[in-house]
Amino acid sequence: MTPAAPDRPAASPGALTPRPTPALRSSPPAPAPTPPSRRSPATPSPATPSPAAPAQAAPSPAAAARPRFGYGTNGLTDLRLDEALGLLADLGYDGVGLTLDHMHLDPLAPDLTARTARVARRLGELGLGATVETGGRYVLDPRRKHGPSLLDPDPGGRAARVGLLLRAVRVASDLGAHAVHCFSGVLPADTPPDEAWKRLASSLAPVLEAAEAARVPLAVEPEPGHLLATLDDFHHLRGLLGDPAPAVLGLTLDIGHCQCLEPLPPADCLRAAAPWVHHLQIEDMRRGVHEHLPLGDGEIDFPPVLAALAELTAAGYPGLTVVELPRHSHAGPELARSSLSFLRREAPAC
Repeated sequence: MTPAAPDRPAASPGALTPRPTPALRSSPPAPAPTPPSRRSPATPSPATPSPAAPAQAAPSPAAAARPRFGYGTNGLTDLRLDEALGLLADLGYDGVGLTLDHMHLDPLAPDLTARTARVARRLGELGLGATVETGGRYVLDPRRKHGPSLLDPDPGGRAARVGLLLRAVRVASDLGAHAVHCFSGVLPADTPPDEAWKRLASSLAPVLEAAEAARVPLAVEPEPGHLLATLDDFHHLRGLLGDPAPAVLGLTLDIGHCQCLEPLPPADCLRAAAPWVHHLQIEDMRRGVHEHLPLGDGEIDFPPVLAALAELTAAGYPGLTVVELPRHSHAGPELARSSLSFLRREAPAC
């Protein structure tokens, strides 16, 4: 269930008839592996800035005119990172949504700068772009999914999440990535929404400063069940932060989440959000049920969504549209293949 938020003005997506907003239902949780003993979630220490990332090859004029598809490494967790990148390049993907986690470019392990440089070289060799994602379930705490968050009652917990995001900004800069993804977290028990919004804005302030200095936009994802769950919530956060430029604070827009709970159809959500979009995620989903499904297994009408994506691309969107199937790593290679085939079939120009 989406936490209540303070009254605020809604964004103006145009004169369109909204769909009823459903009561959100979560899908049955997938069995979680027993997390290994990990280091304490201490705030990562600042790292010495590393040399600029090697320039990735510019896309050809034909490639620049079409959407650029990627696949999320959180759906390929049974593969080593180098194997996952090679697979995606072989299949014809344009890039990767790289989730920083213990199995793929662990942000808390030693020698992060050197390891990031190796990944940057590999991306360049394969001609893949990247967006850095920060949704690793247990990357900071082996016992709390996505904890601690930017809303944590413990200032030390919030600082640990801020430290992870600061590292993600440096990694993104070193990789030449399009953006850094993040999310708010779930409203903690016994925390008034007003207080949670203050924590979120305060926690993000240093991350935005670092992102602006690195020229890597921060792309906040509205996540069902989180404090910041909808496009309206994103615009509320913008207001609390003094309306940062879209080049600094933007959106990760998940097409499935639009189907799940936004009042507008996904294609109209994409058009309404266009000025702020820095990263796109795509999968299928059903109305009112937050469960990431393979493309074609849910209720989304994809041709209008892909038409809106083509419009966004023609208007200059340089980022990726990343297939997001974090509970399907057991079938990751086959789903990576079939997902790209689906997208190309539904939008032949892609």
